[in-house]
Amino acid sequence: MKPTQVLASFCANLCYADLPDRVVDHAKMAVLDTLGCALGTHAEDPERVRIILQVARHLGAQGDAGVIHSGLRTSAPVAALANGVACHGIDFDDLHAGALTHTSCVILPAALASAEEADGSGRDFITSFVLGFEIAVRVGMAVMPSHYEHWHSTATNGTFGAAAAAGKNYGLDAGQHVNALGFSGTQAAGLLAYLEFGDYTKSLNPGKSAFNGVLSALLARAGATAPPDMLENPKGYASAYSAAPRMQELLRGLDGGPMAWEILNNMPKPFPSLSASHTAMEATLRLVADHGLRPADIRRIVVYTYDTVVSHFSGRRIDNPMAARLSVPYCVAVCAALRRAGLEAFRPDVIRSAAVQAMLEKVEIVAEPRLNALYPGALAARVEIATVGGQVHEHEIHHAKGSPGNPFSMNEMQEKFERLAAPTIGAEQAARIVAMVEGLEHVGRIRDFSHLFA
Repeated sequence: MKPTQVLASFCANLCYADLPDRVVDHAKMAVLDTLGCALGTHAEDPERVRIILQVARHLGAQGDAGVIHSGLRTSAPVAALANGVACHGIDFDDLHAGALTHTSCVILPAALASAEEADGSGRDFITSFVLGFEIAVRVGMAVMPSHYEHWHSTATNGTFGAAAAAGKNYGLDAGQHVNALGFSGTQAAGLLAYLEFGDYTKSLNPGKSAFNGVLSALLARAGATAPPDMLENPKGYASAYSAAPRMQELLRGLDGGPMAWEILNNMPKPFPSLSASHTAMEATLRLVADHGLRPADIRRIVVYTYDTVVSHFSGRRIDNPMAARLSVPYCVAVCAALRRAGLEAFRPDVIRSAAVQAMLEKVEIVAEPRLNALYPGALAARVEIATVGGQVHEHEIHHAKGSPGNPFSMNEMQEKFERLAAPTIGAEQAARIVAMVEGLEHVGRIRDFSHLFA
């Protein structure tokens, strides 16, 4: 079979019993983390939520899918759109390094909305979430790294995963999944121009990807047809979206070899900023703590890292929170100036503060071939801080907290969720959600779960 057909067969045949316990545990962590990020957006950036809710209500669709913390029930595509924006709104959601996709912020909205609409169970939802994650990441790895020159990979590759997740909940057969993947390829979109401005397109992209994926599954269920070889067609997705496609990545573990569950390589975030900043941030925080460095002590900070940080993530036009989250120089500067980097580090008053702006002027980003060779498997950085007294301190980190080599525990994930969710829904309700996620596979109706954050 051709790659598109192999993926479609995997989509049709996967069932909950096929999922190892570790995979289910990672899925639960990703679900909890992504919900926390959505609820955190309500507290940190209510204007972002207001805009998409206004649009969702204007679309006026009726249905059984809920928009998080709004009371709105609408169609599955519209709910997926609105929830995708919220899940990615504060850039605190997870990353798969090999595919360079914030996978869960697309897959959870599509899986949840379609599971609600289909009146599925907790096991149905988990299965669809894992499936969507696996498809999105495989497609992403097949077109990287050249894909990321222009395309927002979360949005483009996420469309395929969203279609797979929704298609699973809608009960598509293998032939229908082929069509759903075909519709995904022709709708995949999302550009990186937001890197310069930190504008609304950054969070719209995964929301629209979730919408497009659900739409693809609905079209396939209704009987519409699409190219049967969208991924490998010479005029199809891989050829159009990559300078050097690696088609073998699509089928790893699906063509007779040992199964490679990519969800086990998921990376939840320790900081509310782009993942490319995290090794540099950790190294900076370690240096200022270990050597007792105060802002007045620091003369210069050099971050040695990989090429993409220099070309994509070194903006200095920092005039809003999202622009700050997308700038490695800012992220390092705020760590050195404040000696911490929680949500408060990306609020307007901190961004504009004299201390942070002065530190930003001291930060330089340099691509180092040795570290570039590790990318994208490792988002490595070496930070060198020179003091006014003539000392030089340096620290190098290859894998930030949350990476497979330095993972979050479930307790740590629950603590992160509660920090993000409590300001929006209260500590008691946050605790109820944590408890239900722990036993999500035993939930008879997914609507009983989604009701907790409606």
